[in-house]
Amino acid sequence: MNDTVALITGAARGIGLATAALFNAEGRRIVMLDRDTDELTEAAATLPGALAITCDVSSPQQVAQAIAEVEQTYGRLDILVNNAGVADFGPLAETDFSRWRRVMETNLDGVFLMSQACLALLSARGGAIVNIASISGLRASTLRIAYGTSKAAVIHLTKQQAAELGEVGIRANCVCPGPVDTKLALAVHSPEIRAAYHDAIPLNRYGTEREIADVICFLASERASYVTGQVVASDGGFDATGVGLPALRG
Repeated sequence: MNDTVALITGAARGIGLATAALFNAEGRRIVMLDRDTDELTEAAATLPGALAITCDVSSPQQVAQAIAEVEQTYGRLDILVNNAGVADFGPLAETDFSRWRRVMETNLDGVFLMSQACLALLSARGGAIVNIASISGLRASTLRIAYGTSKAAVIHLTKQQAAELGEVGIRANCVCPGPVDTKLALAVHSPEIRAAYHDAIPLNRYGTEREIADVICFLASERASYVTGQVVASDGGFDATGVGLPALRG
């Protein structure tokens, strides 16, 4: 176990949990945040020594309380992974303002609030922020009017962070996962949708949570000490294909 502390939001499941597990395996001390107390407690129990804090990242008060607990417990923070997000898909005509705000307050406001709250701890030694956006922030598609826009904003927020925070030794990078085999994807993607994604992705498959976690942990590590302001699409080549038609690749 080393002295570095990594905080992961949305850590109760999926990519967040996979990232927490990988940091734990690297010997880092980890802090896991999620608003689902029961699932968070269950997930943290699988990672000895993890500090689990129930927190809704869209709430300034809850964010402030969580970071105060981290400071009181460890007195430092070296890595912040802003992974918490909501996936709400629907057409423009059916996205009323309250639905729009529910997406934005977690996916975008949460990244801003967490980054700001962690700023003093991160800058004390020079730290790393890794924001999790989505391929939907790079490529527009149907039914993602709120989700895709929120993730595109996270991408630009990352660049703003890199430009401003480099002078205090904080690096900021962004990971944009493509289709990933999470429980949510398995539940909502029909066989037809999965087949269409396979056809559109050069690697011809979904990614795994661990594959995304590997990229996150690299960007957070000392091995990426001269990398900041970058957007990495971990997507099997999905973004690289643009509007190319799978039928033409044969």
